Amino acid sequence: MTTPRTIVVVRHGKSSWKTNDPDIGRPLSSRGTRDAVVAGQQLARLTFDVALVSPATRAQQTWSALQMGGVSCADVRTTDALYHAWTPEVTGLLRELPDAARTVLVVGHEPTLSDLILTLSGPSADRAAIEEKFPTSGVAVLVHDGDWSGLAPGAARLAAFEVPRG
Repeated sequence: MTTPRTIVVVRHGKSSWKTNDPDIGRPLSSRGTRDAVVAGQQLARLTFDVALVSPATRAQQTWSALQMGGVSCADVRTTDALYHAWTPEVTGLLRELPDAARTVLVVGHEPTLSDLILTLSGPSADRAAIEEKFPTSGVAVLVHDGDWSGLAPGAARLAAFEVPRG
């Protein structure tokens, strides 16, 4: 029997528009940091085997704020594929994870993350809310009952959806 795989998808916290930095360099706003810390407090009970984080400043700062909230992971991978990525690219990253990885954190951007969630999951009570909007600091938990290599459209279930606010 295969041990279930868990994918925790987190959209970066609210970013600041009070900057002249290019999009990739845009930082979090103070609200974005607060919300991400609360998300970290809610996720601190989980043990993450791998964290995949976009290289964008706001995603990196979200990862730091999640850690301030109590999240930890020894294998953190900053991957360019999460910045301006699409669902097939992110699914490919997940399919390449080692079999030993059971719980994975993905910190990235819209519209990629909501598309990833909706593509990988089947019907659920939270699906309509995600279709409407996957807001900043949104957290979705997907569970896949097979190996990473078998991750495909509709192969996971949406187990939870929260929008932490600080």
